[in-house]
Amino acid sequence: MKYECILFDADDTLFDYGMAESHALIHAFAHFGLPTGAQEYAASYQEINHGLWKELEQGQITAAALRVERFNRLFAAHQLSLKPDEFSEAYLRFLGEGTFLIQGAVEICGELAGCRLAIITNGFKHVQQSRIKGSPLSEVFEEIIISEEAGYQKPETGIFDYAFAKLKLSDRRKVLIVGDSLTSDIRGGNNYGIDTCWFNPLGKPGDPEILPTYEIRSLDELVEIVNRA
Repeated sequence: MKYECILFDADDTLFDYGMAESHALIHAFAHFGLPTGAQEYAASYQEINHGLWKELEQGQITAAALRVERFNRLFAAHQLSLKPDEFSEAYLRFLGEGTFLIQGAVEICGELAGCRLAIITNGFKHVQQSRIKGSPLSEVFEEIIISEEAGYQKPETGIFDYAFAKLKLSDRRKVLIVGDSLTSDIRGGNNYGIDTCWFNPLGKPGDPEILPTYEIRSLDELVEIVNRA
């Protein structure tokens, strides 16, 4: 077996972030007296949030600023009188309840039990830890590497240095990162010199400048990759 350690991205690789986000928005808006708010503003929020996470990857905004700025922009765009900082706290609390998994997540972790498994994720420490610990995968991972704790986010090499130190890894040839994002997971892995596996269930077009070692449509395809490597 070539790969001794598999670094899994969390959101939209093992955990269904869309469902967690929907859960958090519905409950946060309801908490502040807008029971239809999620339905009305979810699309706008997702566009704003996606753009800010791209800015975070490029070092243009900090994680601390992002968590409130996304709601500041959303409420300004729709003339809502809600307080962004208070809404953010409620949203993150409800997001931490979002333990929804991608189909096949439990099974693939069981199939790869012969490897060391770890999570490497961009996100907020208490939210990600709550989601992972509350899920059926709570006892699966040797380490949970979270960008807020590491002080770096994917694709920065610093988060991989942090992960390798925590896991006491040295041979990059024996490590594989699996994730859904070309710009954070795959670019980060490529830059660090480890093999990469792009989880692309929707068949999105690739990027000729960011080439993964492998590409899969479903998580169960990982078994063959690890076994044949």
